[in-house]
Amino acid sequence: MTTKRAVATLVTLATLGVLAGCSRLPGKPKAEERWVAPAQVTDFNQLYSQNCAGCHGTNGRLGSAPPLNDPLYLAVANADALREVTAKGVAGTAMPPFAEQSGGSLTDKQINALVEGMRSQWGRPSDFKDVALPPYSLQDAINSGTGPGDSQRGASVFATYCAQCHSADGRGVAIGGSVVNPNFLALASDQSLRTTTIVGRPDLGKPDWRANVSDHPMSPQEISDVVAWLSSQRGNTSSLGRFPVDSKVSSTKVADGLKRE
Repeated sequence: MTTKRAVATLVTLATLGVLAGCSRLPGKPKAEERWVAPAQVTDFNQLYSQNCAGCHGTNGRLGSAPPLNDPLYLAVANADALREVTAKGVAGTAMPPFAEQSGGSLTDKQINALVEGMRSQWGRPSDFKDVALPPYSLQDAINSGTGPGDSQRGASVFATYCAQCHSADGRGVAIGGSVVNPNFLALASDQSLRTTTIVGRPDLGKPDWRANVSDHPMSPQEISDVVAWLSSQRGNTSSLGRFPVDSKVSSTKVADGLKRE
């Protein structure tokens, strides 16, 4: 019996030694393969892929919605602004709320992970150290001393900075789509119009506020005024663009309304 017990003990020890030398037990998943509850996911790439890529593009660009992989946008919109729009969405547009308390599925920690990930992976704040950035929102502009937007002045601003790509009446030409199409304006908030006026659509070749007219960037007041004019076109059915969605002009131009090739 003593010999049998000794042999059994040796076999057990040998088996344990073999198992200890294995990286994992057969059928046991690696740490990264184990199931994680959705609310526990904090990896930026996974969160972005599951919640944002469908509209903003796989790598933050070339989606139906404005790009998030844009250092200028991330310099103009601070972390609080990004966090708020991610959490609460934009009423009346295709941007839904993602925070649990607003009816979404993401925790505050996950929203923070998205905002911090965008800024750390795609932001380049050092590129804009010496750039006087326009105020992000109309309220920011007013707080800094700029008057509210004026649609009549905005018509003149549009003629100066925008008509060369979108035509004098904003209804679009071959180089740029309609920016007064009621279908487009119904889906674009005033802040979206302002943001695109400031940062452009770099993924589609649309210039930012500095490049519409050479050596003459738009002032904060001019930005507010042209947005006021664009906003005043909502509900104007006579503003339907010259190019229907199914024409030779791509639907992308109609959708983003602000494309310049």
